Order: sequence, then C-alpha cells, then structure tokens
Amino acid sequence: MRRIAITGHRGLSTDVERAVDIAVRAHIGPLGAAVVGLSCLADGADTVFARAVVDAGAPLEAVVPAEGYRGALSSPHRPVYDELLAAAVLVHRLPYVESTSSAHMDAGRYMVDHCDELVAVWDGRPARGPGGTADIVGYAREQQRPIVVIWPEGARR
Repeated sequence: MRRIAITGHRGLSTDVERAVDIAVRAHIGPLGAAVVGLSCLADGADTVFARAVVDAGAPLEAVVPAEGYRGALSSPHRPVYDELLAAAVLVHRLPYVESTSSAHMDAGRYMVDHCDELVAVWDGRPARGPGGTADIVGYAREQQRPIVVIWPEGARR
C-alpha cells in the first residue's frame, strides 16, 4: 500500500479550502483503498486530506504530536478532530506533553519518515514559525521523498 502524508496550511479561507479539497480528492480518489493516509488532523489542509482519505475508503493513521495537542486546537475544530481521530485505524502518539513547535516539527518528520509521498498544501512561502509547512517540505526534500504541492492559482493566505 502507498503511504501518503499531509502537511499544509491551517486557517484557509472557505474558497481556498474548497479548491484544495477538489485538488486533494482528485489526487487521492483514483487510488481508493490502495493508499494509507497520515495526518495530524489539524484544521485546514490536514482535515481536508483526512476526510478525502476516509471518503475514499482508505485507512487513515493519525499522528498526535503531544498529549496537549487537542487542547491547543481551536474549540470549534475539536469535534472535527475527535471525529477523525475516531475514524483512524491507527494512532501514533509522540512523547511530548505540550503542543509546541518542536512537537509539531517532530510530527511532520515522523510522517515524512513513514510515507512514500508527501502532499503539501503550500503557498511556496517560508514557514511562519518552526515546524511549519515549508520546514516539513524542506525535510521531505532532504529525505528525497516525492512531494506533490497543491496550491490554488492566485490563492492567498
């Protein structure tokens, strides 16, 4: 089975999220259940990807960066996170207590180390903080992982 991980921006506008959803589903859909998806299940790209994986009938694996990860997510996103976490066939929990940039970077590295391909919902700009999308893409490049970048033309964050 082909293992595909996601990294990408959070806080996407409705229009950008809709365009990303279409592109992610176009990439994942044809693979059907022949893929395993890895996601940290944050809002934005992670959730779009996780839903596409589940809707394709493929197994979803969740990567939880820290014990306090759920609490660090926005309260409106927590029910979505809980739903996707419950849908995961396997949950990988990293040994961090606090949901910090270091924990998020290590979660991204974990996914890259355990995937055959990285999907990056990325505007091509530098990371806004340590462990951001650009950092994970950079790590994937160092590891020579295939990367599929998805970003709607003309979209802004």
